Amino acid sequence: MDTLSPTVSPTEHPQQQPEQLSLYRRHRPRTFAEVEGQEPVVRTLRNAVRRGKVHHAYLFVGSRGTGKTSMAKILAACLNCERGPTDEPCGQCDSCTSIARASSLDVIEMDAASNNSVDDIRELRESVAYAPVSGRRKVYILDEAHMFSTAAWNAFLKTLEEPPPNTLFVLATTEAQKVPPTVVDRCHRFDFHRPTADQIANVVRRTAQAESIDIPPAAVAALARSATGSFRDALGTLEQLVTYSGKQIALEDVLAVLGVADAGLLEQAIDAVANSDARAALKTLAECIEQGRDAGSFASGLEARLRELLIVQTLDELPAELSLTPEADAALLAQAARVEPAVVIRLMEELGAAVEAVRAGADPRTRLELALVKAAKPEVDPSVRALLARVERLERERPAVSAVAVERELEPASETGPRGQARVATHVEPPGASAAPGSDRQPTGDPDAARSPLTRASAPVPADAEDGTTTALARAPDGQPASEQLELLRSLWPAVVDLVRVENALLGALIAEAQPVAVAGEGLTVAFASSAQFLKKKAENPANRLTVAEALRAITGGCWRVSYELREVGGPHGRRAGGPNSEQEWVRRLMEEFDAEELPGEVDPPSEEQAAAEPMGSEERGA
Repeated sequence: MDTLSPTVSPTEHPQQQPEQLSLYRRHRPRTFAEVEGQEPVVRTLRNAVRRGKVHHAYLFVGSRGTGKTSMAKILAACLNCERGPTDEPCGQCDSCTSIARASSLDVIEMDAASNNSVDDIRELRESVAYAPVSGRRKVYILDEAHMFSTAAWNAFLKTLEEPPPNTLFVLATTEAQKVPPTVVDRCHRFDFHRPTADQIANVVRRTAQAESIDIPPAAVAALARSATGSFRDALGTLEQLVTYSGKQIALEDVLAVLGVADAGLLEQAIDAVANSDARAALKTLAECIEQGRDAGSFASGLEARLRELLIVQTLDELPAELSLTPEADAALLAQAARVEPAVVIRLMEELGAAVEAVRAGADPRTRLELALVKAAKPEVDPSVRALLARVERLERERPAVSAVAVERELEPASETGPRGQARVATHVEPPGASAAPGSDRQPTGDPDAARSPLTRASAPVPADAEDGTTTALARAPDGQPASEQLELLRSLWPAVVDLVRVENALLGALIAEAQPVAVAGEGLTVAFASSAQFLKKKAENPANRLTVAEALRAITGGCWRVSYELREVGGPHGRRAGGPNSEQEWVRRLMEEFDAEELPGEVDPPSEEQAAAEPMGSEERGA
């Protein structure tokens, strides 16, 4: 068969009945009035036909299933209708019916994905020279036009620019960026927008009514949302559903055909994660898989449900695009109210990491189970992000009141000058804290009793004027035992070290060899080993001290004034008992950790006082 002949000739399928065509072909729009969701394109083409201003070349751009080919055929019918040219083709004349059956000799469809060579273009150029057979215009519909080779485009360019009279080209593509600019310049471009779920639902309902298919609104909504912006996909799925269950379609049939996890199971899984019940989350996943759905579809459904919760929580309302049925809408709103936004975001992040691992070759079910467990039990995740989630959970479970955060930025201290200056920063409201004065909410109860052990107000800190170290108190001013605060800070110290490493790798390596040893009010004393005087002086640099304080504030939610001292750090909480006993050993260990080497030369190294007075440079920060 000739490459450029019509898609279906009158003699190929003489006995073919309309019922034998696919559902989306039978119900393809035949007039501009039947087009759904492309009003700008429809209005422009209508006016072009009415005013006789039809261009010789059009470029239709849009994702699959948005109606590009259908629009091209409607335009061809408008130009070749026996009552035309008209913007309302009759659909009854020989020209209209032959175009609808794809058998018109004046409307030629060409698939550029399989006919993209120079020889194909040469054949097209020969065909263009002939006049229309029965209509007024010859219309060439070139589908997937971006698939033409560069040589084919070059061979076609002159014909596209100056076609013979009564010839019209319509180029349809899903990837406009692959079409050469010289071709785009010679066409009138129209961008087809992805239809909304409501627009797809209208087409599904209209088709179901024409085919006498009984489908409830909830099933129509689920079908429209699963089509992801493609009319063709929606009608293709509807036809599949008719084959599956007949003309009586239920919501359960749609879920079964689409392989979508049941909304109830998705709701149970998210509630289990919100309640820190990893066991229930895994049992929900197992129940879904036992019903015949794979882990990948469950993950996709769970991600879609989390997106709905995130949108509802952010907008504080249910948008129309997410509405299904009154019962489903009420369930979504209720879950959005009882699940914390932080839980939704954390589970979405874990799902994203699981999807990336699956793409790399990991088992989908294993990765999904890991994501559910890590989201439900942050304590099993050693990362800093999980640690922050655990701190947030503790703050949520404790009654809290507003606190004044004080940011301490220490100035360089001389032997006889003041130790530092303090300045008040911003007002911080911890999660769940009461409103500021003047609002409707007022704090209740004893603020000192309700305060979190990691959130404190400004208080004087006793200090030793000679070495600049704080003195530990038996109990903190807010009534919380200093020993309990110290234990909390020791448990969070590895996360502080990790956060400092992101900002300053060398400083992170230095403070990794230290540990918190005393708490007094806002003061935190961090001790190095007795032989690590060089490391202590580097850490006491004001810029480095501020970096550590910022990391502490990010992890604990409180502002701390950090000081350093030398003492033995061995024992049950020490990082290294019996550590290195010389400055040379510390330097050797730093060189090993950063894969550094000592450069030969006669320049004397800076003294310890000079090193302590100079902040770390860019080379050290990037180490």
